[in-house]
Amino acid sequence: MYHRPMYHTLVKRLREPRRFIQVLAGPRQTGKTTIVRQVTDDKKIPVHYASADEPTLQSRAWIEQQWETGRLLATETKGKGGALLVLDEVQKVTGWSEVIKRLWDSDTRNKISLKVVLLGSAPLLIQRGLIESLAGRFEIIPMTHWSYAEMREAFGWDLDRFIYFGGYPGSADLISDRQRWSRYIVDALIETTLSRDILLLTRVDKPALLRRLFQLGCSFSGQILSYQKMIGQLQDAGNTTTLAHYLELHTGAGMLTGLQKFAAHQVRERASSPKLQVLNTALISAQSHLTFDEARKDREFWGRLAESASGAHLINSAAGTGVELFYWRERGREVDFVLRSGKTVVAIEVKSGSRKEGLPGMDTFEKAFKPKRKLLVGGDGIPLEKFMLTPAADWAAG
Repeated sequence: MYHRPMYHTLVKRLREPRRFIQVLAGPRQTGKTTIVRQVTDDKKIPVHYASADEPTLQSRAWIEQQWETGRLLATETKGKGGALLVLDEVQKVTGWSEVIKRLWDSDTRNKISLKVVLLGSAPLLIQRGLIESLAGRFEIIPMTHWSYAEMREAFGWDLDRFIYFGGYPGSADLISDRQRWSRYIVDALIETTLSRDILLLTRVDKPALLRRLFQLGCSFSGQILSYQKMIGQLQDAGNTTTLAHYLELHTGAGMLTGLQKFAAHQVRERASSPKLQVLNTALISAQSHLTFDEARKDREFWGRLAESASGAHLINSAAGTGVELFYWRERGREVDFVLRSGKTVVAIEVKSGSRKEGLPGMDTFEKAFKPKRKLLVGGDGIPLEKFMLTPAADWAAG
């Protein structure tokens, strides 16, 4: 049985005295529930599991009922390490963080040995609740999309399969039937994330625009696109503030993000045009008309897919490490990715085979920012497979 690295982190923390609520936050189908079940099965921890992922939103009373069940289990196992309460998709309960704060603080005062794990598939939404009400009471274990190394170890995939089919373990058994695999990605992941994790939980005045922005991001993944150009590509696009907000919602759901331009000052970074980037290449492939074999023969499409896989790898592997990811472009010269960890800066150029709008900008970037490392990935540089097997933090190590 394959265990993700997050499994070992959770095991270690649950062995400790009851100090913090553990939060596993990440996109759908990244293995949050599986990890908890592996831990409880392997370590024989008494557990009560409940999910708020229902067609109709649960009420605060639901949390109180599940918590009381967990308390009874902890009382029965007192002196044996206590019990574990797991609440899945808890962010779907209105006011969830305030209720959990009250219950957690009550158990702390009364020395009830109930440990708590929260699972959520909308990282941005669950993090807001944590910061607003549960400050000092939680630790986050980021649950990112599966890496190439993980898909290779768990399913025996080669790099080309990972580039095309992405890092969704639940879809691995479906790839021999491309149509069935595509429907799974679109219906069970894309549509469910949009309709249940975003539209159902957050006020969105223009839901059709939110969907079109996601499709645009998949079509232009790896490209720098100003918000004004996005408005030109979309119908009824509203204004740049709306688009920036909707892009943030996609980022919070772990689907699509916009990398900011690297600059000496953070204010300039935030004001820049974003480089659109999917966080799992399956989101591109499943919506394309190209099969796996056709995609590999299409030099332009495959090059764009490979560069998107590189960017997604850097973002996912940097999660929770303190490493930041940017792009850089100035006067037509471009650096594909820039890593920053403290004062260490690493510039990365990816030779993917796709046509680039900007000219190579490594020399110009070096003169301006003095990066510690300049990496060429692909071509006569670092093999793409080695790059995809190396976490971002390793490249940015001081």
